[in-house]
Amino acid sequence: MTTQCSRVQTGVVNSPTQSHSVCSLLIHARAEGPIYVCTRNDALKDIIASVPADRHEDLVFVQNGALVPFLDQNLKPGLPITILLVYFAVAKKGEPPLDGKTDTDPEGLTAVNSGKWAQEVRWRLTTSDLACQILRDPEFFQAYWEKNLWIAAYMLVGALHDGCTVGDVESKHRKEVDELITQLATAVAAANADVRWEKLLLCDRLAAYARSVAHFPTAVKEFEWRNGPFYVTALATPAAGRPDPCPQHTAGLEKLGVFSSEAV
Repeated sequence: MTTQCSRVQTGVVNSPTQSHSVCSLLIHARAEGPIYVCTRNDALKDIIASVPADRHEDLVFVQNGALVPFLDQNLKPGLPITILLVYFAVAKKGEPPLDGKTDTDPEGLTAVNSGKWAQEVRWRLTTSDLACQILRDPEFFQAYWEKNLWIAAYMLVGALHDGCTVGDVESKHRKEVDELITQLATAVAAANADVRWEKLLLCDRLAAYARSVAHFPTAVKEFEWRNGPFYVTALATPAAGRPDPCPQHTAGLEKLGVFSSEAV
């Protein structure tokens, strides 16, 4: 049986603002099965607190952004939680989802880690005609960072160009976004020995995904989860006597007024 702490479908909790006791009570009533967490990132801490500790291993997270550090801080180590990297989207309510299949990845980009409910997640998606791969580390960790690179880079470059669409970023500002992706990827690889990309192939893969969702708008939002991790790297390196590995990213955030250059 599946339980959802969600805004969508017919989940047992339809809003992250509902009382913790309600969520906890309903989850206790369903003593087994995955718990799909489909809320905004800023609700995650309260949602986790509302779930009994013995059910934490059943959590399935579907949020965008750099979740791993947050989950490491808010869950016991070693739990087989499930994380889904979503590359499908619904343009508007009532329309079928657009799957993340591209000309470089025709098998689809959506992936789930090898958590407790990975097989169930894949079954749920594939029986709905959506692609889903199960990836083990370090392949999943690299895919996780790749999704974060796409969000951070394409949203920032789009925001710098009057909030143009993702498709416009890919078609009109490709050199700029590829340079940004390369800087961000280099910073990620420097901090994670198991993460390695062939930069040209990486840029092509992310551009192909951008073409598949060309109508998406761009904006820098949920900073803590999306661009924030790269900004933290920019803050740390000067203190260690090294140059900012992502100067284009830092300059773009400064131009948008996200922070002052004096902070770096």
